[in-house]
Amino acid sequence: MIRFYHNPRCSKSREALRLLEDARAPLQVVDYLKTPPDEAELGRILDLLGIEPRDLMRRKEEEYAALHLDDVTLERRHLIAAMIQHPRLIERPIAVTDRAAVIGRPPENVLQLLAD
Repeated sequence: MIRFYHNPRCSKSREALRLLEDARAPLQVVDYLKTPPDEAELGRILDLLGIEPRDLMRRKEEEYAALHLDDVTLERRHLIAAMIQHPRLIERPIAVTDRAAVIGRPPENVLQLLAD
C-alpha cells in the first residue's frame, strides 16, 4: 500500500497520482492540507527519505519567513511542529510505503516505489 500525501491543487501532485493510478498501485490518498501527518508519521517519513525537516519544507511559503524557520538554532521537533501546524510548508507530493518514501518531484519519482 502506498500512502500518497496529495494536494489536489498542485499539478505535480495530480500528475504523480495519475501515474500511480495508471500503474494500478494500491493507494491511500491523503489530502495533507486537511489531514497533515502527525509528529510520529512525519518523523518516520523524514527518516525514510533520509533528510532533515528543513529539506522537506517549501521555503518560499510565507509561513517559512513569518515563523523564522531559517533560524539554524531551531531543533528538529520545532521544525516538525511548524509543518504540522502549517502543512502548506510540506513539500508535495510524498509517496510512502512501509519501507521507503519519495518526494514526487519530478512526478516520475513515485514510480520507484512500485519496484520496492
